[in-house]
Amino acid sequence: MRNTTYKRLLTVVLCLAFLPGIQAKEGMWIPSLINNVIEGEMKTMGMKLNAEDVYAFNKSSLKDAVVHFGGGCTSELISDKGLLLTNHHCGYGRIQSHSSVEKNYLRDGFWAMSMKDELPNPGLTATIILRIEDVTSKILNGTTAQMSQNEKAVVVRRNMKEVGAQAVKGSAYGYIIRPFYYGNQFYMFITEVFKDVRLVGAPPSSIGKFGFDTDNWVWPRHTGDFSIFRIYANKDNKPADYSEDNKPYTPKHHFPVNLKGANENDFTMVYGFPGRTQEYLSSHMVDHIINKQDPGRIRMRDKSLEIINAGMRADEKTKIQYAAKQSNISNAWKKWRGEVKGLRRLNAIEKKQAMESKFQKMVDSKEKFSNYSSLLGTFEKTYAEFLKLDYARDMFIELFYYGPEIIRFSDRFNKLYKMLEVDTFSNEAIEKETEALKRSVEGHFKNYNASMDQDLLASLSAIYFDELSEEQLPSIKATVEEKYKGDLKAYSDFIFEKSMFDDKETLLAFLEKPKAKKIAKDPAFSMRTILVNQYFQAIKPSHSVLKARIDSMYSVYMKALMEVLPDEQTYFPDANSTLRLSFGKVEGYEAADGVTYSYYTTLDGIMDKYIPGDYEFDVPEKLVKLYETKDYGKYAKDGQLRVCFIASNHTTGGNSGSPVLDANGYLIGLNFDRVWEGTMSDIMFDPEKCRNIMVDLNYVLFIVDKFAGAGHLVEEMSIIE
Repeated sequence: MRNTTYKRLLTVVLCLAFLPGIQAKEGMWIPSLINNVIEGEMKTMGMKLNAEDVYAFNKSSLKDAVVHFGGGCTSELISDKGLLLTNHHCGYGRIQSHSSVEKNYLRDGFWAMSMKDELPNPGLTATIILRIEDVTSKILNGTTAQMSQNEKAVVVRRNMKEVGAQAVKGSAYGYIIRPFYYGNQFYMFITEVFKDVRLVGAPPSSIGKFGFDTDNWVWPRHTGDFSIFRIYANKDNKPADYSEDNKPYTPKHHFPVNLKGANENDFTMVYGFPGRTQEYLSSHMVDHIINKQDPGRIRMRDKSLEIINAGMRADEKTKIQYAAKQSNISNAWKKWRGEVKGLRRLNAIEKKQAMESKFQKMVDSKEKFSNYSSLLGTFEKTYAEFLKLDYARDMFIELFYYGPEIIRFSDRFNKLYKMLEVDTFSNEAIEKETEALKRSVEGHFKNYNASMDQDLLASLSAIYFDELSEEQLPSIKATVEEKYKGDLKAYSDFIFEKSMFDDKETLLAFLEKPKAKKIAKDPAFSMRTILVNQYFQAIKPSHSVLKARIDSMYSVYMKALMEVLPDEQTYFPDANSTLRLSFGKVEGYEAADGVTYSYYTTLDGIMDKYIPGDYEFDVPEKLVKLYETKDYGKYAKDGQLRVCFIASNHTTGGNSGSPVLDANGYLIGLNFDRVWEGTMSDIMFDPEKCRNIMVDLNYVLFIVDKFAGAGHLVEEMSIIE
């Protein structure tokens, strides 16, 4: 019976892909299935490839050049010597780690003029997918409809481990098994993970992050958001830890670069690892996102960015220290603001409610759907309880993981504290942990400003206490009221005056003779303990139970939607950081009444925005000279140098760095963002407004060749002129 159900689900998807009027460019598709699902639609839109050219496991195909970069972004192979192209913001943390005041690669850029100059990056990985396999029946083997969600999860986890281990037995490969359609299907991805990935080149931030926060999520865009790395392998062309003996990796496929670029209405395909979408959320959760979750998170980050931006503008050292941190905080902040606006414009809550009403009427009208009759009512009741806890969780994440670092950093000492407190660990074990913490201290204080962190602690704690309900508040609130008359600044001042976690030398001295009592009494560690205990004891347990219940309901709801309303929409799988492709065409859009945007920008636009010495809109002197002399080389088109372009591909976080391919599978762009009017696409896609933003490869190669003088890298590539 189970196999029949999944065949029915797949049949629904196959049929929907070819229904008249369906926006097939919406969705992120599993590449191994496109021959059954969307190949015809892709060819109708202009693709000249066959499904096997896009994905094959027994011969070279486009998928062999698509690489998961560090587990969070996408990258692509662009030469037969392992040259790897990704976004500047994806490589930002690595560029920063190699930077100092003396060698400021963030400000000045970095270019290795020979392979011996390329910089290693410990911990950075590059993952290539070898094959994709439907393992639904194997993973669900042994589960029954009568099982609780927890019981089913135990069986699924055991099966995933056994199936994955068997698949890679006797090899050096890895595996990833992920649920699709809320656990109605499972796919396995066999992987090859490379561990020697070196920095080759990066433009200065005035190019790679041109526009910074002001232009982030915005069109028109003029950002050269790219950086270049290289994969190294052992003598057998296999993954290996860093070694001077390693050689550049020889890939099965690398993308040729087509300098003809993108023209309006051209077919485009984005191939990468999109992170997470939630296209099938119920109206209850969409309402919560619009009216509670996003506004609360935005409020927290408004204050963080106000403090951090002021510090970065005032001091060059702080600017370097907090560059990656600020970028990490601001990216989601601006996205959430656009998401709320976009969902409201689309009347997303009302549309979800209308579909749910239609679903309920259909369920009530047909006996065969009677088992779904109470589903939506149960959803509403469960969400009413769950969302209060979920919001408390959101606020804890914002304070603890994105807020003041002194609290988060003190958490690293919890393991040592427990080892010292119980007095059962050997001196050798304690010494090993202490040495690890010493290294952690060195790394932490390289990028830390205590004065700024002190302001963050006071300001964000105030918002945190204000947003939580009375029963969710930690005891810190009462302490501040009693001892400091509600003055959180005074409380923050006390913590930074008495704590050892804001001073490198004090902390290193403590680690020479660590004592459990001193850690426990430290006010920063004490605050950390109260916050963590409050969350893990009063919020997380109930949240986890209700989350599991809701996940179980979504599994049923997803299956029910496809059975009850098969013609309602195209039921593509949500993104989950696995290899996907989306397709669309190069096109502009109408952003607002009377505001229509073209599909590309040029270097002229950079000069229009240019403000000498400005934090966001400065331009390197050499780029100005190249512009003034129109020295664009072979990278110009009709006398102009195009910088970025947009298309209607469905993308999300994780698609950063994804290759943008033309009808022949040639590289024409590097995906890096979405337009602000379309940031709600993780929840609801609008083909009229949703556009992905890409760096034109002509601009990338122009910067590498004419600006940086690193033409030897261009010579490595396969160029189509």
